[in-house]
Amino acid sequence: MKTKEKKQGAAVAGHRAAVYKTVEECVEETIRRVGKNIMLGMPIGAGKPTIIANEFYRRAKEDPGLNLKLMSGLTLETPKAKSDLEKRFIEPLVKRIFEDYPDPQYVADMRANKLPPNVDLVEFFLVPGGYLNVPNIQQNYISSNYTHVARDVMDMGLNVAASMIAKKTIGGEQKYSLGSNADAPADMITKLAQMREQGKPIAVLGQVNSNMPFMYGAALSGPEVYDGIIDSRDYYHKMFGPPREPVSDVDFLIGLYAGALFKDGGTIQIGIGTLGDAIAYALSMRHNNNQDFRDLMAQLGAHGKFGEAIDRIGGFGTFDRGLYGCTEMITDAFIQLINAGVIKRKVYDDYYLQKLINEGKITEKVTGETLDLLLETGAINERLTHKDVEFLTKFGILKPGILFDKGMISLNGTSVKADLRVGKNRDAIEKNLLGDRLQNGLLAHASFFIGPNSFYQTLNDMSEEERRRIQMREISFCNQIYGQEEMKRVQRIEGRFANTAIMATLMGAAVSDGLENGQVISGVGGQYNFVAMGHALEDGRSIILLRSTKDVGGELMSNIVWNYGHTTIPRHLRDIFITEYGIASVRGRTDKDVIKSMINIADSRYQTALLKKAKEAGKIPADYKIPDAFKNNYPERIAGDLSVFKEKGYFDSFPYGTDLTDEELVLGKALRGLKSALSTKRFKLPSFAGAAKIFSPPASAMPYLERMKLDKPASTSEKFMQKLVIYALTTSGAV
Repeated sequence: MKTKEKKQGAAVAGHRAAVYKTVEECVEETIRRVGKNIMLGMPIGAGKPTIIANEFYRRAKEDPGLNLKLMSGLTLETPKAKSDLEKRFIEPLVKRIFEDYPDPQYVADMRANKLPPNVDLVEFFLVPGGYLNVPNIQQNYISSNYTHVARDVMDMGLNVAASMIAKKTIGGEQKYSLGSNADAPADMITKLAQMREQGKPIAVLGQVNSNMPFMYGAALSGPEVYDGIIDSRDYYHKMFGPPREPVSDVDFLIGLYAGALFKDGGTIQIGIGTLGDAIAYALSMRHNNNQDFRDLMAQLGAHGKFGEAIDRIGGFGTFDRGLYGCTEMITDAFIQLINAGVIKRKVYDDYYLQKLINEGKITEKVTGETLDLLLETGAINERLTHKDVEFLTKFGILKPGILFDKGMISLNGTSVKADLRVGKNRDAIEKNLLGDRLQNGLLAHASFFIGPNSFYQTLNDMSEEERRRIQMREISFCNQIYGQEEMKRVQRIEGRFANTAIMATLMGAAVSDGLENGQVISGVGGQYNFVAMGHALEDGRSIILLRSTKDVGGELMSNIVWNYGHTTIPRHLRDIFITEYGIASVRGRTDKDVIKSMINIADSRYQTALLKKAKEAGKIPADYKIPDAFKNNYPERIAGDLSVFKEKGYFDSFPYGTDLTDEELVLGKALRGLKSALSTKRFKLPSFAGAAKIFSPPASAMPYLERMKLDKPASTSEKFMQKLVIYALTTSGAV
């Protein structure tokens, strides 16, 4: 069985993209070709060609006869201030971090209820929490597994697809890359190419941006894939690079427990955000500071409480073989894991080759036995064909540059008959034509990426060889095992797929994307896909991460609940749940045992009430009592668990750095506290000394006041804001 890398859809014979210097010219020509009913599909996140979308939107606003439907996900906007105080903090940040990033004008108008009636905005994944109680988005949200997005968008009538792209000259030919977004666009482009071949009016557009990292795999194509390419320095704007968020102690503990469930030689998937950063940090600590990792896990009592799951599913050892990444999304944390030597297990896009590696029959070192085993398994024919030689050369089993002609293979004057049935031919190939080591091994398959500016710079600074080891693939490839299933199964051994939830029920359902009143927080995205894959793979596991509590309007609530009116992952797909208090391994267990395990990782302030609910429903024995080992699940314990290791230099809130200045970090924390106090009306009266600081700013407050341009207040309003900032700094302990 030979597996072939999927290519972007071929164009009709002789087709080649028109190159435009202005977006206006490109959009004008597209409307002329396609017509005035534009169904514009764009990628999720960083690869969205906002300049193209804004121009289509401008045209629709000016021409009521042009019907425009914008279909996308994770539409990114620069942060907006809601008050003068926020403006003073946010605007310098936006100017520095987001610089010339073009905001989507259609979103600004949508928020102001100014979308014209001939424009629809449809999203399948929302910025988490960004569109609660925004009717237009809530009503036009599509709930769809990420693997179904291309299908659903095509069913809606997609006729124009647009992406931000990178360009590069390779072997004297102009090539283009979808860069950050092979995900749905690669699948959509293939489908649109089929429509083009049928003579249907469609358009595939690309907006070149020199800041977009040039990536390989399914992202790579020639100009023939596109109908129009906009290439002008005027549009080489900064990528959307949200700064890293601080990792809390709760996040670090969740990451530590999760870090003990990855098996050396296995597969990793983690998502964006502080919990993904925390897992990466834990895995790096486990590998590079193993004794400290073991000491900390011993202090947590991890093995005593959860040893059965840890021993069976993961472990405390180092990653000698390393992990391979199969993920929807490449994040900054993935790069950190590569640099830390954790992600280093290479996979090869061939079933037979990968299977032999998994079985330990061959290694990266190429020998005559490598050739024999490939022949024995049926990977190649006894009489080598042109495809066989291509395969052997691609993976470095034969030396590069070998030619195949009329049954002969040759290199630098040495020619051998390509017939392995004859011993002397086989020996001559081994002696003269074998490579030294396997080539084109991959560290990760991924579908899209987004991260801080330093992340994009890291990708851009990589050598071509390093970038080729991170292969961008269609979402249909990364997020499911269907299609090339045999190869995926041997690549994705010991898969650990870690995703986040906002709540979980006692019987193992996960709530991740919405509320019981129908309001959408984010979207299903790829979570269901990876949970299902964790069950479909023989040795795979699904891991759901959640914080045990949340603050809602000043009221603390448990995130582990008896029941909830909305679920993202049904309880029949329950597997592993992790909070800051430990691990609940619940796959294949009875309801009563699931309930026990979930209560064990809940905050102890809510355990009694949860147990009472379960008993009232008759789902757990009436005489059951929570074991003493799990009755100390309090926040105070968390601080104590990490304190000694913080003194050693571990668990900095920004383990991978930050785009924020020291003053901004302090102000950010203080202003968040102030916002919470204002929203909940829970003001903490300052001490006498604190009150004195408010009315007479100390020298220690001046750097923060200068950053907010409140060091010399010139109006009553500015004087009031100055006092608020000093109050916030005082109550947070900064001054």
